[in-house]
Amino acid sequence: MPHSFSTELARIFPADRLLTKPAQLLVYESDALTALRQRPLAVVLPESQEEVIATVRLCHRRGVPFVARGSGTGLSGGSLPVENGIVIAMNRLNRIKKLDPEQRIAVVEAGVVHQQVTQAADRHGLYYAPDPASQAVCTMGGNVAFNSGGAHCLKYGMTSNHVLGLKVVLADGEVVEFGSESVEGVGVGPDLIGLFVGCEGVFGIALEMTLRLLPKPERYRMVLAAYKDLETAGQAVATVVACGLLPGAIEIMDRLAIEAAGASVQGVGWDSVPTGSGPSPNLQDDSAGAEAVLIVELDGEADQVEREFYHLRRVIDDSGALEVRIAKSAEERGKIWQGCGGMFSAAGRLSPDGLAPDGVVPRGKLGQALAEINRLSRDYGLRVANVSHAGDGNLHPLILYDGRQPGALEQAEELVGKILRYCVELGGSISGQHGVGREKRDCLPVMFSDVDMEVMRQIRRELDPKEIANRGKVFPEKKHFP
Repeated sequence: MPHSFSTELARIFPADRLLTKPAQLLVYESDALTALRQRPLAVVLPESQEEVIATVRLCHRRGVPFVARGSGTGLSGGSLPVENGIVIAMNRLNRIKKLDPEQRIAVVEAGVVHQQVTQAADRHGLYYAPDPASQAVCTMGGNVAFNSGGAHCLKYGMTSNHVLGLKVVLADGEVVEFGSESVEGVGVGPDLIGLFVGCEGVFGIALEMTLRLLPKPERYRMVLAAYKDLETAGQAVATVVACGLLPGAIEIMDRLAIEAAGASVQGVGWDSVPTGSGPSPNLQDDSAGAEAVLIVELDGEADQVEREFYHLRRVIDDSGALEVRIAKSAEERGKIWQGCGGMFSAAGRLSPDGLAPDGVVPRGKLGQALAEINRLSRDYGLRVANVSHAGDGNLHPLILYDGRQPGALEQAEELVGKILRYCVELGGSISGQHGVGREKRDCLPVMFSDVDMEVMRQIRRELDPKEIANRGKVFPEKKHFP
């Protein structure tokens, strides 16, 4: 790191919050996409918004690229350090500055952990609706950067649907505020919040955000159904939605994902959850004959949920399910979601390495897409664990490989490319919520024309003329799709 730049950083940060030693930088070399690594020049640990602003202004003045990072749970290499750049770790900006139960809003800093928002709102009978699987550790700044969703996005939408206001520092150091604390203020004029949410850090850094809170649902009802194959389960999803129901969540998991889920919740896990009357067979038992599980959850006012649940049971019973079970308590419901949420981390028990793209397909083509992923898995000789936010067609194929084997990573990356290309061919997208990041940047031409991408680049350059904010992410560096 140039001595003069280091000296200027040292004027902003004391020695214990300016990390430059190799051992200190090691943990920041990647996000959850550990196949990609890059050591930064330095990592700074700001404790105030003013320190973040001063750092961004210094980087702009000196032309040094920077990456904002929360908890590093991203799966697309979005917070991968930039060569010859620094990392601005936002975790210590962790104050909930305001929680107004009457207006149903929370004003939080970027480093607040997602789950803490709902915990703070819970005493007022409120909660924050988006629910990414990493909500126990991911931060709100990262949620805003990547427009995070979760299992319940079918009914409640993504992060962008719940952000009323933003305070951000743009890449040139200018501090601006978008939106307000009023729901009525959203939708008046250009949607600048919509422009910034999901920008993956290429415009600047969100310092704080005003979030919309919702009343906690009065009742939940959950059905878990087992199917002979993924195509039948996918067709069941289309049937549930087509009949007029709007569940809070619809998830599909295949046999390998179920195996991982069972590993993540041993002792209280999927292999022993008594979710219905009669015998409760082990979902990992081959004799059960199930290759897929569909989870459908209803939520809302008690009377409405009970009426919808009666209708849902009839639809599921006629959908070709091998077995239907019902969560009888909040504890059983929690165990099922625990297995879903823990599947990706538990997959480490099944394989030393994995890639987790998240393509999207039209809901009616979900079964077709899952069948094609299975075919590609066989062709490549790589195991793929499938879990899908099925209500909005968001696929999460986890491609398992052993990075110690020569060529294994390249083979897995090629399989990712085939899956994402197929999603686009079906009328879908290369990402639902993980973002483009570094992993998918060369896939962008499959979805967008040269004109589309040039317009996006122009908008980026207007806000970041030196292209120092999260350089090397989102926009491709080569023209051809893998």
